Amino acid sequence: QVQLVESGGGLVQAGGSLRLSCAASGMIFSISAMSWYRQAPRKQRELVATISGIGSTNYADSVKGRFTISRDNAKNTVYLQMNNLKPEDTAVYYCKSRYWQEDYWGQGTQVTVSS
Repeated sequence: QVQLVESGGGLVQAGGSLRLSCAASGMIFSISAMSWYRQAPRKQRELVATISGIGSTNYADSVKGRFTISRDNAKNTVYLQMNNLKPEDTAVYYCKSRYWQEDYWGQGTQVTVSS
């Protein structure tokens, strides 16, 4: 079955950087649209960035110019490079796969940005 495993979260000071990874298995990764979402305490889960199978990307306005989503189809992995992090980026970050019209989610990785 489809499995998504995130890694790379942690504690970082404001202005710092982190790179999240999401390793996928049980699917044909190259044809799957991949996304990163985040959920802060007491807030709804929100879309951060999306990348299509051919590499087209979209970003939430709040992260444009700071975050970059990318994928390595040979490694079945999607990345989220996060630069110039702000305290309001603090959240649990989730990887999502859209595969054959089904959504699959990872378990999430915590990102905490201190001021």
